[in-house]
Amino acid sequence: MATVEELKLRIRELENELIKSKQKQSDAEHHLRPKIDKMSAEVVDSNPYSRLMALKRMGIVQDYELLLFDYDKVELANMNRLFFQPHQAGLSKVEAAEHTLRNINPDVAFETHNYNITTMDNFTHFMNRISHGGLEEGKPVDLVLSCVDNFEARMAINTACNELGQIWMESGVSENAVSGHIQLIIPGETACFACAPPLVVAANIDEKTLKRDGVCAASLPTTMGVVAGLLVQNVLKYLLGFGTVSYYLGYNAMQDFFPSMAMKANPQCDDRHCRRQQDEYKKKEVERPKQEVVQEEEEVVHEDNEWGIELVSEVSEAELQDASGPVPDLPEGITVAYTIPEKDGASGETVEETDQSLEELMAQMRKM
Repeated sequence: MATVEELKLRIRELENELIKSKQKQSDAEHHLRPKIDKMSAEVVDSNPYSRLMALKRMGIVQDYELLLFDYDKVELANMNRLFFQPHQAGLSKVEAAEHTLRNINPDVAFETHNYNITTMDNFTHFMNRISHGGLEEGKPVDLVLSCVDNFEARMAINTACNELGQIWMESGVSENAVSGHIQLIIPGETACFACAPPLVVAANIDEKTLKRDGVCAASLPTTMGVVAGLLVQNVLKYLLGFGTVSYYLGYNAMQDFFPSMAMKANPQCDDRHCRRQQDEYKKKEVERPKQEVVQEEEEVVHEDNEWGIELVSEVSEAELQDASGPVPDLPEGITVAYTIPEKDGASGETVEETDQSLEELMAQMRKM
């Protein structure tokens, strides 16, 4: 006779099958675009992701694959900030996400895992997929993205990536929903999540005890959208090799403040794999050949000048300084293209007052 837990599991499986059936029916009604195997002029015009496909054709982007890990179910409360749809309520988040994303772009390969990565067995499988789940069989993934909402899961990802030497990006939104951040973590080179942990981690507090009955963390889709956009932008810069990849970028919605910085790894980090990665990074830095900085001489234009002509400025440095106005106090990284010179008489020079009349002063000028 089946146990209660087995019956609950069977009910959950049947519920998922029902939701999947509804999803397939919805896909058929909306005429899901088939996967594109070969690019053509007609495809470019009809494919909503033609720009992405063009990058693939030029060799900039090869293939696309997403490995999704989550153990939560979709709830109606998720509708205010995520891309889930009401008919997906009750479905696991990874399956619902796959359905939605496949509707958007079926050219992406998806792999979903509906489990908790913090348990021992699941953690081992999670590490295996990171180290062998790349598009090329047996190769590691290019990048791990952390979008979790608890410290326990962050520490699990941190531990796995430190042990494997896997580069990853961490992100999060504050409990009051008006600030957030993204962070690039390179094991051994930059601070890992355990190098400068929050108090709840450093004090070894069980975060489950911090939750209060009847109290739900604030949720603003705008803040989450901004932070998600910053994360994806940083991912594109990292994977496609353009621009400057941010090591840490914060967002304060109350003041529209975007602090940016880079944190070095902590030699006393509690994670032994992080300390090991730091030692390996130092060895690589020592073995790396030093590049000599060659100072290029300024090229001389018109080297043959038989007439001895020289080009000189008609304005001296002093005159140029006098023609420039005061430079305003600006934040670091911002400069002015020009300054407005002070008006005549505003330089501090004044004329002494006198009791003489205008006629007397004009008489003195005639005698000069």
